[in-house]
Amino acid sequence: MKLLIVEDEKDLNQLLTDFFKKSGEIVLSTVNKFQAEDELLINQFDVVLLDITLPDGSGLDLIPIIKSMQTNAGLLIISAKNSLDDKIKGLDLGADDYITKPFHLAEINSRVNALMRRKVFHGQESLVFNEIRINLHENQVYVNDQAIALTRKEYDLVNYFVINKNRVLMKESIAEHLLGNSIEFSDNFDFIYTHIKNIRKKIETAGGKDYLNSVHGMGYKFSDL
Repeated sequence: MKLLIVEDEKDLNQLLTDFFKKSGEIVLSTVNKFQAEDELLINQFDVVLLDITLPDGSGLDLIPIIKSMQTNAGLLIISAKNSLDDKIKGLDLGADDYITKPFHLAEINSRVNALMRRKVFHGQESLVFNEIRINLHENQVYVNDQAIALTRKEYDLVNYFVINKNRVLMKESIAEHLLGNSIEFSDNFDFIYTHIKNIRKKIETAGGKDYLNSVHGMGYKFSDL
């Protein structure tokens, strides 16, 4: 999951960033509208956490940009204002949910996960591809109903392949999905090969087939064809 946090309170911004990164998510954080607009123009996100009160204007002004540039992203408004008018305006502009400070990390985590299931996975609890089943609530992959032990990156990669089954995924896209903006510090794709080798071994050990097809000079396609 790739998150954008738009929050000008530096301590809260850092707290949210650290929390979601420890959960294995890719997180980009900004502290004002100007920075947020740049990130929204050059990246695609699964969920945006948006504070209303920013130093250079209202976060509500970013909602039309988010809705036009991030069509599949879930949008959660964060605000210190317990104002019904702000809540209604944000939801009317297209926000998916609203939370008021102070809040518990467990609550915002639940809301973010709910947005992922609703927006990205269209309400599904599981993704199924032949003998492979991904339980989205548990973040667990099953092969022939047998749970397999994957690292967080391996899980994210299997998830990414199943969602994009029968499509050629370029190595660059796979690397960006796994690393986010940290891809600029990577000078090769060896880490992708390592993850794919491990995934193949674990799926086959559980009696599954190898659906990871190399496409020469391009990337990989997850397909049984």
